[in-house]
Amino acid sequence: MRVSVLPATLALVAAALAGGAAPAAADAPAGPVLTLDLEAGTATLHHNTARVTYERVDGAVNSVRIISVEIVSGERDCAWVSWNDPHNVNGWSNLTSEPSCNGTGLFESHNEIIKAPAGHPLKVRLAGDHLGDIVHKDIEKL
Repeated sequence: MRVSVLPATLALVAAALAGGAAPAAADAPAGPVLTLDLEAGTATLHHNTARVTYERVDGAVNSVRIISVEIVSGERDCAWVSWNDPHNVNGWSNLTSEPSCNGTGLFESHNEIIKAPAGHPLKVRLAGDHLGDIVHKDIEKL
């Protein structure tokens, strides 16, 4: 008597799919975690620094996941980190809920995906604001 292997194979595949098996690539991380350091201002009172930690979103065009943003403002400045949001009428959207001011530090954890249409390069900007005017800035491409 001959027994066909096909029904047993189909049953095994069906059981694996029902159990939630997914391709191994789905468990792979989106990419390496990257950091981008920004510096704006002079070496004295108006020295602002920031670090943006992010990773590329796997399979998405022109998208990154912001992991964290850290800012240390200059002595007499307030500093913001923002990104060039094509949907914002001002052109830039803040990545932090508030600025770092007067030499203090600010660290915010994120799990935010920012994205733009293909052909629109994603950038972040550290802007040092002194008495309402942006006097120092550093813009870098993600």
